[in-house]
Amino acid sequence: MTPPRGRTGRPPLTEERKAEIRLEIARAAVDLFAAQGVAATTGEQIARAAGISARTLWRYFPTKESCVRPLFSAGIEAIAARLRAWPSGRPLREAFEDGLPADDRLTGGPDRTTVGELLRLTRTEPGLRAVWLQSYDEAEPAFARALAERAALPPGDLRPAIQAAMLNAALRASVEYHAWHTGPAAPGSAAVDADLTATVRAALTIATEGVV
Repeated sequence: MTPPRGRTGRPPLTEERKAEIRLEIARAAVDLFAAQGVAATTGEQIARAAGISARTLWRYFPTKESCVRPLFSAGIEAIAARLRAWPSGRPLREAFEDGLPADDRLTGGPDRTTVGELLRLTRTEPGLRAVWLQSYDEAEPAFARALAERAALPPGDLRPAIQAAMLNAALRASVEYHAWHTGPAAPGSAAVDADLTATVRAALTIATEGVV
């Protein structure tokens, strides 16, 4: 009897590696969109810049505009975790007075300059604008669940839903305000990073004023 053959070929990618590939694709897409515009950029060009095949790219993303989504959506869980962990009874605004979570990339993190460039493109590129707004639509339920858990409220309670909407709007408005009122900066610019953090913190403080 012939023994069963072992599995051949490459081992499956880990979820961590898949996330890294998505970010590599996103960065390549932003560079091309900034250099030549969205309309003039093809999926094949993005794939080539990211060092993968076009077939692989389309397995990760349905459209070329959606390639940038990882840069928009990263960090949502970090903020939700901060909301869940903040003690009930203490003003929620205090959760952000010392800055955003250390691993938060909703406002850039290691890709802060890239995200800033991408946000500036959303003013003139409707496809990118749609992806940006979708990422915030998906963030709101995550924030609402975190706030409900923090306050020991049922998931369908109206209060965390309203609070999440306020928090979500504050985040989006502050990040957009910063991106649209500052020009391109060198990666890691301390002054720009500090200003972005201050802008986001101020907006979150306003949105959560009086929420305990």
